[in-house]
Amino acid sequence: MNFRRRSVARAFGDAGNAQVEFLGAALVLILPVLYLALTLGRIQAATFAVEGAAKESARAFVTADSVAEGQVRAGVATSLALSDQGFDDVRPSDVLGLSCSSDPCLAPGSEVVTVVRYDVGLPFVPSGIGSWVPLSIPVQAVHTSPVDTYAGARS
Repeated sequence: MNFRRRSVARAFGDAGNAQVEFLGAALVLILPVLYLALTLGRIQAATFAVEGAAKESARAFVTADSVAEGQVRAGVATSLALSDQGFDDVRPSDVLGLSCSSDPCLAPGSEVVTVVRYDVGLPFVPSGIGSWVPLSIPVQAVHTSPVDTYAGARS
């Protein structure tokens, strides 16, 4: 009888440990996967944003009546494309680069190249770690748009 009580007590003495072990293992496995999904989602959103910004800013620039107006329109197009994907804190002048294949820039038959580069910050990483590892992932898109060959000369 005494032997039976010991075996029953030993069997019930570990009750609840499996749940704690499962919870611990699940946290160790699930948290990195969630962080990876969050980070990859943010990088994908930035990729969509810079591709759209590069394309739309080039189109806006080549359809403008002057270079000054084209730069303003390209900046607005970049801001809209980035804010559509949730990147509201970005100034177009920081991420947008414009270059022309001819001088004047909007000469008929020339090309305008836009480069949009944005650094996607890693979420939940303390800034003190920046000296050891990079804290952002650069995302860049380039788009070339032709100026209409039959358009009038614009300055």
